[in-house]
Parts: sequence; structure tokens; C-alpha cells
Amino acid sequence: MKLEVVVVPVTDVDRAKTYYTGLGWRLDADFSTDEGLRVVQVTPPGSPASVIFGHLVTAQAPGTAQGLHLIVSDIEAARDELKRAGADPSDVFHDAGGVFHHGGTDGRVPGPDPKRSSYGSFLSFSDPDGNGWILQEITNRLPGRLDPSVTTYSGGADLAAALRRAAAAHGEHEARTGQEDANWPDWYADYMVKEQSGAELPR
Repeated sequence: MKLEVVVVPVTDVDRAKTYYTGLGWRLDADFSTDEGLRVVQVTPPGSPASVIFGHLVTAQAPGTAQGLHLIVSDIEAARDELKRAGADPSDVFHDAGGVFHHGGTDGRVPGPDPKRSSYGSFLSFSDPDGNGWILQEITNRLPGRLDPSVTTYSGGADLAAALRRAAAAHGEHEARTGQEDANWPDWYADYMVKEQSGAELPR
């Protein structure tokens, strides 16, 4: 079972459409029926799941969707991108408990996780209705968290960062073996797939 769609309740469909597409989210659909049903679907860059809002698509009150999570590989760069797009993101924070963030603003400590640990740094922002989004920085997945047969990247910057990590690790590999590895593309591919799935990395 793969999560496909999250429904977000909004007051003004056109305002929400302008807001989310203004963030750079892809517009997938905007359908209406004679009965007044309207469905707008947008997808965050690199996401396999989409967001739907519209008229008569949910009984939820506008603004009541909270804790919607978007995953990024660089929380500071993502914050800059949101600001440029006209959103009003919070400052980056980490949680006092260090496991996951508390609900609301409880337990927020300014700045990214001191160790810059994967899963440890966050920021928040809200759409015009008050639906609340959280960005979480993940650079290395915990073991078993991804299907090892599927490897995806959210965009060119994410892929480039993964290639740089693979290159650095491969340099250490060649230093240990004392010889040049002519099959480095295979080594890179193995490293990147295992890194994303949380499997033991090649040495």
C-alpha cells in the first residue's frame, strides 16, 4: 500500500491553488462538476504523494490539517527556498527531547540539531488557511525505512549531494585498497541504493 494523496481543507480554492503552485508544487489537476465539486491536485517537488484540496472534497474545517511533513536533505536551503517563494517559514529548530518534535511549538530549541543528526532538524510553515506543514531534514535513513528495490531523489540538488557522499566514501575505499577502482560506477550505485534504504554501506 502506497500513500497517494493527502486532503487539505481550504476556504478559497483559487487562493490555495495560487499559494501552493507559487511554492513550486506541480499542478496535476483542476476538475469541476456541474454539482459544484471541485478537485485540485498538486504535488511537492520530488514527492510520490500528492495533495488535494477543493470544494466538497472534505468535511474537515479549513485550517485543521496539522503536522503534515515534507522531507528535505538540507533544511537551511529549503527555508531559503520557501522564503523566496513567498511563504513565511519559522526559523530552523530542533526538539528538546531529541527524538521527534512536540505538537505545536512546545519543546522547540532554536537552531538545527547540534550534531546535525538525520531526522533531528525542523521548520514549520502554514498555508493561508492555517494548515500546518513541518519540514524535517533527513540525510541518512534508518535501516529498514525504505524499500531497497526503489531509489528516488527529490531533485538535482538531492542527487548531487548523494553523489558527493558516495564520492567521498569511494575515495576512502580506494585509499584502503591501495588501488584505483575501475568499476566505480557500480560501487557508487551500490553505495547510493544502500544509503537510501538504510542497509550496511560498502567499504
